[in-house]
Amino acid sequence: MEPEEFDSDVLRQFVLAFKKGKLKPIVKSQPVPKNNKGPVKVVVGKTFDTIVMDPKNDVLIEFYAPWCGHCKKLEPVYNELGKKYKNEKNLIIAKMDATANDVTNDHYKVEGFPTIYFAPKDKKNNPIKFEGGDRDLEHLSNFIEEHATKLSRAKEEL
Repeated sequence: MEPEEFDSDVLRQFVLAFKKGKLKPIVKSQPVPKNNKGPVKVVVGKTFDTIVMDPKNDVLIEFYAPWCGHCKKLEPVYNELGKKYKNEKNLIIAKMDATANDVTNDHYKVEGFPTIYFAPKDKKNNPIKFEGGDRDLEHLSNFIEEHATKLSRAKEEL
């Protein structure tokens, strides 16, 4: 509830609208990016459902904080990862500033930075958390290759 003026009538209208199920949640969100054509898509609170939860695509999403040293170190690697997979039609590499945007799905818990999840297109409510590996191009690529539902290009030989 974010009223301009607060009195008993405003509260009464709010409660009635709530009981009727006519309220929409307030989602903390940065503005929706005008140009989101880069190899790493920017996700904000208002676009989380349309990008990350889209059942047509696998999504690798990094939740970061702008002040986080580990996140800053990961950024060039993550951009390289986005470039590597930019021609994949069913795979999106994405990132979200978790300090400025609400994560609108409870299955994506962010308890530290960076937090990385892979959301397969057929299991959006069961994302796979990237844990235990180095956050480098090789380990992140292997994580994608292991969990992707469909990659159009042949897997690279090591």
